[in-house]
Amino acid sequence: MNDYPSKTLQDAVEAIGSLPGVGSRSSLRLALHLLRQPKENVRHFAAAIAALADDIHYCENCGMVCDGELCGICADSTRDHSTICVVESVRDVLSIEATGQYGGVYHVLGGIISPIDGVGPSDLTIDRLVERVKEASGAVEVILALSGDVEGETTSFYIYRQIEAFGPRVTTLARGLGFGDDLEYADSLTLGRSLAGRQPFKA
Repeated sequence: MNDYPSKTLQDAVEAIGSLPGVGSRSSLRLALHLLRQPKENVRHFAAAIAALADDIHYCENCGMVCDGELCGICADSTRDHSTICVVESVRDVLSIEATGQYGGVYHVLGGIISPIDGVGPSDLTIDRLVERVKEASGAVEVILALSGDVEGETTSFYIYRQIEAFGPRVTTLARGLGFGDDLEYADSLTLGRSLAGRQPFKA
């Protein structure tokens, strides 16, 4: 549908349609749904979305999203700060936390090494991870919880080479996760067992 009775409606439909997985019909349906809501609800919705751009922070230690300088996990003294779980994205942290079976901290890379997509080591937070391992003076376990596809394995190998000299114990998820599986789509039971059964990383 290209002819809209309102430019404002068209702009809203196009904005909603820019979200992944939302087609033109779905975006129109959502826009019309918002039109039927009380104005204060729509304003609250818009303000919450705007806050993502204006108010969100990334933890200066691990890269997790948060509202201040440190995320709640890094600031939690009851967590095991000697165990660092390295993940690709914030989604992976949420997936692991949902298992309720991990009590350490995280390091969010912000992606994985993928030359075909133009993503190299310098585009990720690997340098910060190396600093964290170095500061721990070897008394740390690094869990490489990355996807089991070629890019994930390449990233794991690169990280291992960067940190091995500092003497950490480097482990990887047990392969209850199939080759090529993303953490995002793993059920909590499988992911929890993969964490509990983690094994030494083999370069």
